[in-house]
Amino acid sequence: MPNISAKGQAMPESPIRKLVPYAEKATEQGKEIFYLNIGQPDIKTPQVALDAVKNNDLEIISYSHSAGFASYREKLAGYYQRVNLPIESEDIIITTGGSEALLFAMGSITDPGDEVIIPEPFYANYNGFATSAGVEVVPVQAKFENGFALPPIAEFEKLITDRTKAILICNPGNPTGYLYTQEEIEQLSALVKKYDLFLVADEVYREFAYEGLKHFSVMAQEGLDEHAIMIDSVSKRYSMCGARIGCLVSKNKAVMQTAMKFAQARLSPPTFAQIASEAALETPQSYFNEVIEEYVQRRDTLIQGLESIPGVKVAKPNGAFYCIAELPVSDAEDFAKWMLEDFDYNGQTIMVAPAQGFYSTPNTGNNQVRIAYVLEQDNLKKAVEILRKGLEKYQAK
Repeated sequence: MPNISAKGQAMPESPIRKLVPYAEKATEQGKEIFYLNIGQPDIKTPQVALDAVKNNDLEIISYSHSAGFASYREKLAGYYQRVNLPIESEDIIITTGGSEALLFAMGSITDPGDEVIIPEPFYANYNGFATSAGVEVVPVQAKFENGFALPPIAEFEKLITDRTKAILICNPGNPTGYLYTQEEIEQLSALVKKYDLFLVADEVYREFAYEGLKHFSVMAQEGLDEHAIMIDSVSKRYSMCGARIGCLVSKNKAVMQTAMKFAQARLSPPTFAQIASEAALETPQSYFNEVIEEYVQRRDTLIQGLESIPGVKVAKPNGAFYCIAELPVSDAEDFAKWMLEDFDYNGQTIMVAPAQGFYSTPNTGNNQVRIAYVLEQDNLKKAVEILRKGLEKYQAK
């Protein structure tokens, strides 16, 4: 039999999806599962986006420009300008999800063997994207105790080598929900300028900032035009995960010209999804106000419930819709599997994402899980009670 590539063997499984076979078996056994493992909102997609697909009069589903519809890029630039980001349509390439934007970014700014510094825990697929690009992830560990705030700049600086090409952050954070302050972005900006690096910011959760806090984008940072690369997506903003539309944004013309070659190689982003995404830009602010209020209530319901479980600790998020919880277990992945295979409470169980896969450092986060509060509050309360009962039984084994 021919050999599988070393790259393929090194490609990590997703901690978000790796337990799906256990969930499928649990479903076959008749269990009802509350899915807390994946950031799939149950918020309704804006009707204007659904209607744009339903009511279009296309006779040919043709390719678009490799950078995406010109009309969409113009309107998207207008959206950014309304939130005080100085972005023009030529600074934007539409991609097949934020994932492709990250792949384009890594392909454009790194070579095999180069390094990217990332605060951990981080979005698990960064490991996969880095493996695809032949890039080494160099982690700098954020601390549970301070809510996963930006590690000290000195910790970043001592990791920089002649192979370092970029620092990558997610703001607000997945899986932590941490929202970086303007001061923290300014500190990172000064660092990447000092060492002539790129600062790549995954900002797909930009709308989801709580407690009156404001999101500060790398694209708003003065003097960073040649260093800043922003990743964005419609998936979370408009509850359109299945549309698979994102974008790569930068003022650096060399980066955009290079990324465009990757865009041309994959031809174009999907037509119907661009139609929906362009229409979604007409969504009124009232939609976001209601969604943010709902997520704050869900967050508070979840955090209050988790903190009431003996031995459970949780880092309270200020953005996105995730939190990291520490459980009174030594192996959270084993516990998560057990909850699906061997446990139910009144015929119900939960699925969580073991947090170990959100770290690059081995044997880190073993007792942590990521929980997505994307379910309505009544179901979150039920899920917390199932977790409580499950922990009691698991610890008594």
